[in-house]
Amino acid sequence: MKLGLHLPDLTWPNGAPGLRTDLAAVARAADDAGFAYLSVMDHFFQISRYGPPEHDMLEAYTTLGFLAAHTERIKLLTLVSGVIYRRPGLLAKAITTLDVLSGGRAILGIGAGWNEEESRGLGIRFPSMKERFEHLEDALRYVHRMWSEGDGPFEGTHVRAERLLNVPQALSKPRPPILIGGSGEKKTLRFVAEYGDLCNLLPGPEVEHKLAVLKQHCEDVGRDYAEITKTVSHWLDIGENGEKTGELLDDLGRFAELGVDAVLGYLPGTPRLDLIEKFAEEVVPAAEKL
Repeated sequence: MKLGLHLPDLTWPNGAPGLRTDLAAVARAADDAGFAYLSVMDHFFQISRYGPPEHDMLEAYTTLGFLAAHTERIKLLTLVSGVIYRRPGLLAKAITTLDVLSGGRAILGIGAGWNEEESRGLGIRFPSMKERFEHLEDALRYVHRMWSEGDGPFEGTHVRAERLLNVPQALSKPRPPILIGGSGEKKTLRFVAEYGDLCNLLPGPEVEHKLAVLKQHCEDVGRDYAEITKTVSHWLDIGENGEKTGELLDDLGRFAELGVDAVLGYLPGTPRLDLIEKFAEEVVPAAEKL
């Protein structure tokens, strides 16, 4: 099993003036510790799970570009981008740019979007759920085409484009991987089977059922279920001094038994470099054996 470090809360003790230095240090530590993925949220206001909307929130792709410059091997992604935030051409170009400048380490994390408060707050149109899923499928079809040979036109339900020119192309082959976030059984998991390379599920008793639904969708569309990397979001809580390491490893073991390939987790509070070092010494090597 692989581990990913997610950075959802950037309201850190040194404030905005210290974020440049602190983020770089955390990214380097995660890279050195053997984490496979490093992710940030794609929001403009903080979400209630982590704090009030006024807490610090950086634009995702600017941040990932910065993190790329301070790491060497770790994969970089959002968890996840709401499809309504960027037109597909801009999104594909942003991921391509990240992939080229990171040496082929970009992953597109995408979902239908849900945060009406921040959308309306910033004047971003927030359509119905049905329309958001139509935009999601448009975007998934669009990026597949933009990351393929040729530069012909595209026509979707809501998106029309005359020339999908993308120069330079991404370094990742055959294209940057696509992670689709969410666990909706009728649409989201079907989109994973049709267009995705990774899924991301919430932890809980339904993980086994959701994976069974995904497997059925793969069979329905003729996709090899084993090709898809199954990820779960989960707290990476080893305690103040590592005293909960055994509990976390038990959790990871249970996920592995269900067929989960990676846990994309977040450390409680501000990421501490000493705790990340403990992950390097104890958790990452043990997880890789699961």
